[in-house]
Amino acid sequence: MSSRTTLTSSVQRVADRPVVDYGAVPGYGPVFNAGLLHHDGRYHLFARAIRDGYRRNEGPGPRFHDYISDIVVFTSDDGHDFEFEYVLATADADEIWSFEDPRVQTVVHDGDEHILMTYTRLPSPERGGPWRIGAHRLEYRDGRFHLDEASGRHLGPDEVPNKDAVIFSLGDGRVAMIHRIHPNMQVAVFDDLHHLWNADDAYWADHLAHLDRHTIIEPGGSASGVGAGAPPVATERGLLLFFHERSVSGVYTINVALLDPHTAQVVAILPDALLAPELPWERVGDVDEVVFVQGAHRRSDGTIYLTYGAADRCVGAATVDEQALLDALVPRVA
Repeated sequence: MSSRTTLTSSVQRVADRPVVDYGAVPGYGPVFNAGLLHHDGRYHLFARAIRDGYRRNEGPGPRFHDYISDIVVFTSDDGHDFEFEYVLATADADEIWSFEDPRVQTVVHDGDEHILMTYTRLPSPERGGPWRIGAHRLEYRDGRFHLDEASGRHLGPDEVPNKDAVIFSLGDGRVAMIHRIHPNMQVAVFDDLHHLWNADDAYWADHLAHLDRHTIIEPGGSASGVGAGAPPVATERGLLLFFHERSVSGVYTINVALLDPHTAQVVAILPDALLAPELPWERVGDVDEVVFVQGAHRRSDGTIYLTYGAADRCVGAATVDEQALLDALVPRVA
């Protein structure tokens, strides 16, 4: 049996239905593209939720009108049955028109763990401007997460469309951020979390001047773009990065690369997609043919648990056998 066949049989959806469905939160329709953190013994799902009242645009311009998204939180004891808990972040016309595609990650700084949420922040259509990477620190108390309002900021260069950011600690104590300036994925490395949080214009100007040097993954074959999905998962062989790839026909798949834990450079890659849209709720929705990974948790049973947005309507979950996945990776030739 080939390694590819073995891997395919090792990827299992948690259920044949979404773990969080459309309309799961009063006042919202689509609930999708969810980040994940396993914390305090529970799965915490951070999902993008679209407010009721949006409508499809039949003319030129954006796909929808009044498409405004907040971040809502669900919890689960087992990763199968999720319950809505609270609204974590609410968009407003003055600052952030929409919170999109949150990722939640734990980063070590000065020996302490810090919980960070990254997301794409959109300005209002009236104000214009590019989408950018937003970030907040999260605090956990009384059984729920709270947004540290004073910590909010954008990360990355000004006036450059930038999104799909994940932040993680490197083995030598530095901190890395993978981001996406279309169509490729780049990595920026910082001395520590403080350096990332306060990187100045000079840092980002140098980063942009050498963007090719910082590019780690480019679209392959018939793909038109790539972007980071879940924060990397630490394994004995390196950091597993689950990312999305968009084909020229608009199909989004879940793909995988292995990163060096000290440099964040790609050392191996999965030749084919790990998961593609197959079930009806993955294939048909507000945006058809989408599985969009954003959460990953390494479990003690030898599997990695993944959460993904499906067709921009709901949230799915799957597991993959860690050893089978590592064995299916192909080393990248320098």
